[in-house]
Amino acid sequence: MEKNKSREQSTRSDVVRQLKAVRKEQHITQEVLAERAGTKKSNISRLESGRYNPSLDFLVKVAGCLGKTVETVSYTHLRAHET
Repeated sequence: MEKNKSREQSTRSDVVRQLKAVRKEQHITQEVLAERAGTKKSNISRLESGRYNPSLDFLVKVAGCLGKTVETVSYTHLRAHET
């Protein structure tokens, strides 16, 4: 059970890193993303810095605000790290 929890945490961290990269690629500030997601800038900052363990619903919402899905972001991350 602990191993699955660790894997899930790692996957969420990877998704968050990818979402941050997408936000930067789109030249969107944390403030604008927070507005779109209906949250505070501090929540986006905490999310991106790893100080916030987001729910899947929150990740889905943030991804949607960037025109992505969590699945697309996860798949892109996995493909980038294939050897």
